[in-house]
Amino acid sequence: MPSSTVIALIGYRGTGKTTVARLLAELLDYGWVDVDDEIETQAGKTIAAIFEESGEGVFRDLEATLVANLCDRKKTVLALGGGAILREDSRNCLAQCQAVVWLTASASAIERRISADPTTGARRPNLTNHGGRTEIEVLLKQREPIYRACATLEVDTEDRVPAEIAAEIAAQLSSSS
Repeated sequence: MPSSTVIALIGYRGTGKTTVARLLAELLDYGWVDVDDEIETQAGKTIAAIFEESGEGVFRDLEATLVANLCDRKKTVLALGGGAILREDSRNCLAQCQAVVWLTASASAIERRISADPTTGARRPNLTNHGGRTEIEVLLKQREPIYRACATLEVDTEDRVPAEIAAEIAAQLSSSS
């Protein structure tokens, strides 16, 4: 049984977690936090710089600590980074949340969205040697079973606007409570 009133949004980069988190928080009168933004603020550098200077392991340590702290909040929507579910500690924390919502989209939609975001290249590193569509497909294949196992709700974001997605999540949460 969930012990917190945190709603966590999970999913691959470019599925709309940050925008939907903000809109969902407004609908529910909750606060909201973008975990990647908070890591960058606390570290004083971009995620790409953390990866380059300290490696992915250090970034994942920072992320896991922050997720653990944020999952104890009340009435908060979290937009998690795409790989936040990779650490078992983080998955255990998410299990205590009111809801864990997996936002999904096809690899082609994700690629389009990432390409259209001018900040992605500077702030977020490639996670494989491939980059681009191949990286998205490889990582989706690896991560989808973990997203599925963590999620209490799955919402397809393909060809939908963020406000519609947030409204659907709010409706589903209210009907299940």
